[in-house]
Amino acid sequence: MRITPADLIPDPLMLDIVFAPGAVHYAPDVQQAGPIHVTGSADRLEEYRGPHDVVDDIRLRGRVEGEFELLCARCLDPIRHHADQRFDLIFRPSGVDAEQGERSISEAETEIGYYDEGGLLLEDAVREQVLLSLPDRSLCRDDCKGLCPNCGANRNEVACNCSEKPMDSRWGALQGFAGSAKN
Repeated sequence: MRITPADLIPDPLMLDIVFAPGAVHYAPDVQQAGPIHVTGSADRLEEYRGPHDVVDDIRLRGRVEGEFELLCARCLDPIRHHADQRFDLIFRPSGVDAEQGERSISEAETEIGYYDEGGLLLEDAVREQVLLSLPDRSLCRDDCKGLCPNCGANRNEVACNCSEKPMDSRWGALQGFAGSAKN
C-alpha cells in the first residue's frame, strides 16, 4: 500500500490492514507464519522551512502484530515467534535534506526515514518494524546442542559417531597456555 501526502488531506488515513503470508518479504531466515495485523494512522505533517518552503512529512503511528517462524541459531530448526511492535515513525521526501559535502546530523535526524516521489510503501515500514522486534539470536531451547560440524547431523535428535576434528598444528604452541596463566 502506497501512502502519499495527498492521501492525508484533509484527514489522517486510518490503518486497519491484514497482510497475508508472502505479501511482505523479510529476511531469508524469517517467514511469516500467518496473517499480520497493522493498525494505526498516517498523518501529514507540514514542516515550514521558510516563507515559501514547506516539506510534507508523513507520520506513521500504530502497531504491527503477527506470528513468525525463525530458525534456531544452532540447529536451524524452525521456532515460532509472536511479534507485537508499536511504532511512531516520521518519513520525509528523499533529497529534501541533501546538502553539498559532509555534515554531522543531530540525534533527532537519525530517527527520520525517507520516501521517494511516489510515496511511502507501508510494506517497507512494516518489514522494518517486524525485523526490529525479533530477537538478535533465537534458540529452540537453552540447551540446544546444534549441528555436528563434521556430518551436519542435528545433535538434539541423534548422537553422531564423528570424532572431534583434529586440532590444527599451528595452534599447538598455545596448547596448555590457559592452565599456565592461572599460576
